[in-house]
Amino acid sequence: MRTCVWLLAGMIVATQSTTSLLLNPDAPEFRRPAADRTVVRLQTSRGDIVLEVLRDWAPKGADRFVSLVRAGYYDDTRFFRAVKDRWVQFGISGDAAIETAWRQQTFPDDPFKQSNVRGTIAFAFAVPNGRTTQVFINMRDNSPTHDIEPFVPFGRVTRGMELADALNTEYGDSSGGGIRAGHQDPMFDLGNAFLDRQFPRLDRLTRASIVAEERVR
Repeated sequence: MRTCVWLLAGMIVATQSTTSLLLNPDAPEFRRPAADRTVVRLQTSRGDIVLEVLRDWAPKGADRFVSLVRAGYYDDTRFFRAVKDRWVQFGISGDAAIETAWRQQTFPDDPFKQSNVRGTIAFAFAVPNGRTTQVFINMRDNSPTHDIEPFVPFGRVTRGMELADALNTEYGDSSGGGIRAGHQDPMFDLGNAFLDRQFPRLDRLTRASIVAEERVR
């Protein structure tokens, strides 16, 4: 039997302030599994982008992303690496203290299941088992390159892909430092203060929130 249980995000009552919780990556809230299907709304400077996170695709990736959304990690951040018709990346905290707490919080790789087609979302990484908080949306079919790494999608855009297409790409890789170029330290150390000073026209992710969760039993 298939039973769907929908939980509104507003029903979740926070017991700690967002900042104090995010400064403690070992908190039990970050070990709570995601639902089988989670709908996440990204409120951006271009409008709302809606994601469908599917735990069956990548359980560990889904768990990490959803737990960070619940805690407010992605709120007031920047789409810091947007390369036209290739990918859009976000997930470095705008608060340097929070970023310091999470920078080394890696988690194991998931088995590869779903291809990196346009609209899918996956964690970025530089080394095996090196995923932390940064994610990217595939803006085209990147399967010929990304499936080989492999980057493991844990969800997809279901609404607002045209808004993702409209995110500012004028800075390309320069604002992101290149994922493997070793030039992201100013973002880690200074957060939004660095990005807003050096790349003021980057688009913003003002809030990421859970719209609904579905459990299938």
